[in-house]
Parts: sequence; structure tokens; C-alpha cells
Amino acid sequence: MSLRLLLVALAATFTIPEAFAQGSLIEEVVVTARKRAESLEESPVSVRAFTATEIQSAGIETPRDFIALTPNVTLVETQNAGNAFINVRGVSQARNSEMSVAVLVDGVLMPNPAQFTQQLIDVQQIEVLRGPQGALYGRNAIGGAITIVTKQPGEDFEGRVELGADSGPGFTVRGTASGPLGGSDAWKYRVTGSYVDTDGYIDNEFLGEEADPYQDTSARARLLYQPNETFSADIRLSASMLETQALYFTIDAEVDDTELPVRVNNPGSNDRDIYNFSLKLEWALDAGTFTSITAYDDLEELLTGDQFNFVPRDESLINFFPIGPIIQGITGDPVADLSQTQFLDSDSWSQEFRFISPAEDRFRWIAGVYAIATDRYISTGNQVDRGNGVFPVYRTPRISLFVPGGESDPSPQLSLLADEQDNFAWAVFGEIAYDFTDTFEASFSLRYDEDTRENTTLTEPLFDPTGPPGNGLTTFGEVRKETWDELQPKLTLRYRPSDALTIYGGYSRGFRSGGFNQSGVGAAVPEPGVEDLFDAQVADTYEAGIKALYGEGRFSTSLNFFYTDFENAYFFFFDPTTSTQNLGGIPEVEYVGFELEGNAQFNDYLSAYYGVGYTDSEIKRAADPADNGNQAPLVTDLTLNLGGQFRYPAGFGGGESDFVVRLDYQHIGDTWWDPGNISVRSPVDLVDLRLGIEVLDNWSLMLWAKNLTDERYNAEFSPGPAPGLNFLWPAPPRRWGATFIKHFN
Repeated sequence: MSLRLLLVALAATFTIPEAFAQGSLIEEVVVTARKRAESLEESPVSVRAFTATEIQSAGIETPRDFIALTPNVTLVETQNAGNAFINVRGVSQARNSEMSVAVLVDGVLMPNPAQFTQQLIDVQQIEVLRGPQGALYGRNAIGGAITIVTKQPGEDFEGRVELGADSGPGFTVRGTASGPLGGSDAWKYRVTGSYVDTDGYIDNEFLGEEADPYQDTSARARLLYQPNETFSADIRLSASMLETQALYFTIDAEVDDTELPVRVNNPGSNDRDIYNFSLKLEWALDAGTFTSITAYDDLEELLTGDQFNFVPRDESLINFFPIGPIIQGITGDPVADLSQTQFLDSDSWSQEFRFISPAEDRFRWIAGVYAIATDRYISTGNQVDRGNGVFPVYRTPRISLFVPGGESDPSPQLSLLADEQDNFAWAVFGEIAYDFTDTFEASFSLRYDEDTRENTTLTEPLFDPTGPPGNGLTTFGEVRKETWDELQPKLTLRYRPSDALTIYGGYSRGFRSGGFNQSGVGAAVPEPGVEDLFDAQVADTYEAGIKALYGEGRFSTSLNFFYTDFENAYFFFFDPTTSTQNLGGIPEVEYVGFELEGNAQFNDYLSAYYGVGYTDSEIKRAADPADNGNQAPLVTDLTLNLGGQFRYPAGFGGGESDFVVRLDYQHIGDTWWDPGNISVRSPVDLVDLRLGIEVLDNWSLMLWAKNLTDERYNAEFSPGPAPGLNFLWPAPPRRWGATFIKHFN
């Protein structure tokens, strides 16, 4: 299947139909993958870039949208808004781990993975870099990097209003205003706001309502000060406030079972608030550009909802567990069932200084330092579900089931695991690049990262689920401290025999810090690879690629091959006996694959693109030898992206107007979820459609549909406490709607 797709794509890439001998050129794209501005075609990096034009034409509003258009990159959204796992070339994250990619918004590194799934409002460009990027982007860029650039304030006033409706039913309101501040030539502003409210799309059969309502309020303000040509100050403030629901799992043996309806008796809640501030100062000197970026991030996320096995109270399997009769005996309830709460509070300060020499120099260099301090608190607990709903728990537990008065509480606390982390990481990095000739460049990057993490256990003995009340595995006040560090080199050779052809290859290393499971689980949890500590990861990648422009700039293609040796791949394991969520390690995994992408501007009206991504993974050394030779967790073997846009003059609307149709197709191949490969999800095929009218610089009206064919599939499969009791997370079904945009100048 994959070989045939590759041959077809290659044939299409290097064949130019005579019928399309004339036409517009492909849009020129400038990327900053190497922290310098250069064209996409000359950049020696496997990168998928989205310009403002494509962001609008594809209707990109969330990270899910642009990842669905990127070969060899997938996204698993599950459990709650903050749980979204990016997978790049098989390298993924899991619950409780750092991200597998470095995500930067306007040059500021996103410190917490729970921030990723935000609304993308007023965005200028998105770049998805595949392969380890640790040499320039630091720890957690082990799979790649994603850079998001928002639109800057402009010289003249401009405004934009967007109104939308969807099949939830729901509606969207967005607005942007930008221009000079007062009569000043030095001060400029840009403010944008977004409000999205929909009832949801996934039915909760038991409650007779939707399981996934969504309400998001987001805003961003930028203030730019440019008193002269050499200095600028860029201040950015942003906020995102989300209200939705969580924990509406279904339970079954097979990942392909989509017939099970959501039947949780507690709809629960999922509230996430994110606030960001950054100050970027830049001096453009004759010797180069000096940049300082100071940033603060604050995140709070609370979720409440049902607990295993996510069915109405009288059907709960808790009744058949040892804890069931205990709960029934103490409370006097005829049935035993549980609910759960989780709370995350994280804030961080970061600072980066870097100096970049002029891009036109034959010998170029970059030098920089970076530091980030993070305080994080997380609690996860269970309550007795007495049919009265779930009560939020932040840092203070509710009254215990095992103390006087607890038996009469509407939802007494059964357990509450709590931890506080004080983390500090710092790095120094640099790059040198030299043009040996007009056609041959060599560059070498090196970064040293050191990450120190201090974890304090705040689980009170009475609420410890890892053992009898007051006699569990954890110790209140226990402090565990670990430091991980790594040198991350990157060597790249680039040969450009002409402006239309780039050949490159090299070696790179990525690094991701480890972390802490609950104390004592290494001895108590019967799962190979699960210890009290999950160690750091290192990925060594070798790759080679080619990029070409032809047909007088109307066709482009890129082909990239890679091999990655990966140390300590993660997998997730839930242990019901201790009620702990754990990360385990796989000592060694190998990934081999390629990306093949192309774009075509056939004529003034018709454009198209394709992308093929293939990743073959093999567990070389597993904690359980029986897993050797299996696919690594969360790996998708084949991704295919095909699409096109037809734009034709419409001849009305008071200006230059076009009728526009865009179709996007995504194929997600077989996906494995755990080291034992106990279940594999069958391929998923998704189609998105957009059509409407655009009047240049005035207004547009678009009708859209996502998952047009209503493909039913599960977004995640997670092994449960016993065979047949695995966790499934339903993916969104078909959604459709309309969007109207009005521009003001």
C-alpha cells in the first residue's frame, strides 16, 4: 500500500501536464526554522509551513486543524482539554510527560503541554518542524518543533469581524483591530478577541445531552514600540478561558468498537484558564541582532467527572471490587460507585538572550542562553458517587469517608494524591554556519540543557489510595530531587546547485527530561518498565532530503528520509490497585521512515497539494522481553494528505470576487497504543470541505464541513485494569457550519 502511494506521488511530482503549461506561481514562503529568515525551498529542514493565506483558506482554528494537514504528524486528544499528545515520526508524549515537540508562540516557549489546544486567533504563520530540534530549541524538541507567529500591528488601521454558526448548535464571534496608537509613528497596537460556544456533537445516551459542550473566551493584545530602525519593544498579553466537560470514556476490549454510547452519569466539568505575558526587546546592530525575551505563563485546569467504569451507578464494577462492600457498608448505599477530580496549577518565568550575526555574511553564528523556573501543583482524587454530582477539589480534600460525618456527606473524599514540583532548567546554545562556496553550506549547532526537578509529596495519609488508610506507599512531605542534562548537537550539510534545487543531510540529537511517578509504585505495580522514576529520553536521528522547484516555479516537491535511535520511549499504565497513573519506559526503539510532499499551482484557478508520511517503529529492547519486535506505543505507520483548491471569478460583490472550493483528505493508517500491541486501530479516512464567496479586502462567506463522511472512530485506546476493560475516547463526528468575515480598512 505505502510503496504504491509513493510511486504514484513521485510520478505526479515530476510530471507537468501540458494542459497547465501557464499559470500563477506557488506562493513564496519564508520560514525561520533555523532562527533565521530563509525561503522554504532552501531551508535544510523537513518543515510544513502554513502562511496566513492557507490558514484562512483551510479554516485553521485549532492545532488539530493544521496537524491534520501535516504528514507524519498526528494528534491524540483525550480525557480533557489539556490532554493532547503530539506524535511526530512516532515520537510521542503520554499523560504526565513533557511535550514531544517544542512549541513556541511569538518566540516564547510553551512551558506546559496542557496549554497546547488553544484557539488559534489572528495567526500569521505556523511552521511544523519534524525531527529533533534540540540544538536550537532545547529540551522537549525531541520529536520536532512548532512555531506559531501571530500577526503584528500594522502602520495603518485595519479591522476584522468574524461571525460563525455550527451544527452543535453553536456560534462564534471574533474581532480584530490594529493600527497606530493615536498619532504616534512609534507606537502601534493590535487587539483580538474570540468567543466560541457550542452545545457539542457527542451524545450522552444516559443524560440525554451532549458530552462535549465547548465554551471558549480568548483574547490577545500586542503593543509594539519602534522609535527608530535599530530598536523595538514588543509587549504581548493573552488569556484563554475554557469551559467544557471531561472523562466521558467508554470501556471495551477493542479500539475499533464505536458502537458503545457515552453513558456517564456525571457530566462533570473541565475549566481551564491560561494567562501569558511576554516582553521582547530587539536591537538591530551592524554586528548583528540582539534579542531579549522575558515571559510569564500561568495555567489552572480543573476537571471533574465519572470514574471507572464510566457507566450509571447501578452498573458500576466497583460493586464487585474489594472496596465496593466497604463503601456500601460505611455509607449504607445499595450501590458503590466513584467519581474523580483533577487539579493542575502551574506558573513559570522564563528568560532568553540571543545574538544572531547578519544573514548575508559568509560566516554566520548564533549564541544564546535560556532559563525557566516552574512551580507546579497537581492533585488527583476519588469521591464516593452518591448521585449528588461531583464536587470540585483543588488543594484541600473534602471530608473523608473514614471519619465521623463522612458517611453522611453528599460526596465524601475517598482518596487524594497530591504533589508539588519546583523545577529549574537552563541552557546555553549556539550555531555556526559557513558557505564554503556559493552552493555548499555546512552548519553545526550545539546546546547544553540542564533540568533540575524537586518533587514534594503532599498526599495526606488518610487520603492515600496506595494502601489502607494511614498506611499507604507515599510519605507526606517526602522530597525527591533529580537533575537531567544533555548535550544536543546538530550537523547539517546543504548543497544548492541552483535556486530551484536543495540537497541536504545531517545528524541531530533531541532530549526530553524525565519525571516522577508516585512513590512506591515501582515495587507495588506489576508492570515491567514502571518505576518510581521515569528517566530522560535521548533521540539520535540521521536524515537526508531533497527539495525542488520546477515548471517555472509552479510546482514544488520535497522528499526526506530519516532513521532514529530512541532511548527510553514512554508508555502509560493505569494501576487500579493503587489508583495511580504511571509512565513506564522502553529502553530502546528504532524509527525509520520518510516524508514526501508536493504543491502545484496548475493555473490561476486550480492548486493542489499532497503529502505522504511513513514511519516504521520497532521495539529493540523492552522491559518485558515479550514486547521486543513490536511497534512502539502511539505510532501511526502511514499518513496521507491530499487536497486542492479551485478559485474562479464570481463577478459580483462590489469588487474583485471569487467562488472558492477547497477539499482536504486525511488518511491515518494503523495505529498502535501500547508496548504489547494488544490492539491496533484500523485506518481512519477524514474529509473536510469548504466552499463559498470571497470579495477581495472586503468580505467572505464560507460553508464548511469537517469529517464530511461522518467517519466514526476512537481517538485513543488506553489499556485498562484487566483484559476487555480498556479505555476508549470517542472522536468527534461530522460537524458543519458557516462563517462570515468582514474586513475594515
